Amino acid sequence: MNRLSPARRKVALLVFDGVKMLDFAGPAEVFVEANQSLADGYEIVLLSADGRDVMTSIGVRVGVSGAAGDARDFDTVMVPGSELPPGAFVTPQVKEAAAHLARHTRRLASVCSGAFVLAELGLLDGKRATTHWKFAADLARRHPAVTVEPDSIFVRDGRTYSSAGVAAGMDLALALVEEDHGADVARRVAQSILVYMQRAGGQSQFSASLRGPVPRSPLVRDVADLIRADPARHHTVAGLAAQARVSPRHLTRLFRLELERSPTEFIAEMRFERATELLDAGHTVTESAEIAGFGSAEGMRRAFVSRLGISPKKYQQRFQSTGNGRGRPERV
Repeated sequence: MNRLSPARRKVALLVFDGVKMLDFAGPAEVFVEANQSLADGYEIVLLSADGRDVMTSIGVRVGVSGAAGDARDFDTVMVPGSELPPGAFVTPQVKEAAAHLARHTRRLASVCSGAFVLAELGLLDGKRATTHWKFAADLARRHPAVTVEPDSIFVRDGRTYSSAGVAAGMDLALALVEEDHGADVARRVAQSILVYMQRAGGQSQFSASLRGPVPRSPLVRDVADLIRADPARHHTVAGLAAQARVSPRHLTRLFRLELERSPTEFIAEMRFERATELLDAGHTVTESAEIAGFGSAEGMRRAFVSRLGISPKKYQQRFQSTGNGRGRPERV
């Protein structure tokens, strides 16, 4: 493989009929935006297996630069995914194109179910990888030689990267920009496209507010929204029940029935999520504890150790950039 000069990094995205548009357009926009901060950053090319235009998942026809088999000498190759079943889009032609590109790139990445393409080629055997949570079990079942991490936003194992779907592809692209050009450039890109810089790969695909069932009844939905709006407030089950005009026992029963947790547990989750957002934004541990409603830094420390196994300070140090603070993370 003939490596490019680091002054100009060529990025190829392999597209195909049925490709999920955000899976390739999102990462591509990250690299293009990075060029605004770099004298000579990235060249982006879209390739298909046969060089023909492709029809995306939303019915938009996208033109390509050429056939994958005729291209070589890439810094990065990304394989996006599709909402179609793997058997429908992981065709022999797509596999052959991906195999060729894999031989002619410094690093290889997948977005969402694009991981099935790499797995079918054996490129993920013996490695850790991730995909969108709804495809993770199928990926693990089809490819037992792959260690699937269903909860990670993105994972790096050697020169191979994989990410969950849609927005996670942008998180991965930001991490690649940081790896290439440093945290300052990646941060400027994140600010420009209005996304969080701090979503490191090891973070969960699910925020606390997205885990578990959605409230079914207006009563539980209203109380949950009240807690989300101000988790730092001194919420009590009795006070929430009074506002909802039901008994504390009935409110607790409804929360457990619809959300599979008590009101007190839900309050704790919302405070924890708020604290992580504050730490991500650069607030100190003491400030975050006060604003999130923990009452003390020690109380927040106990919550973080219980949930993550690390202190708030360690969390902030670990997730202060797209990697682990060293620019070239081993597990991201």
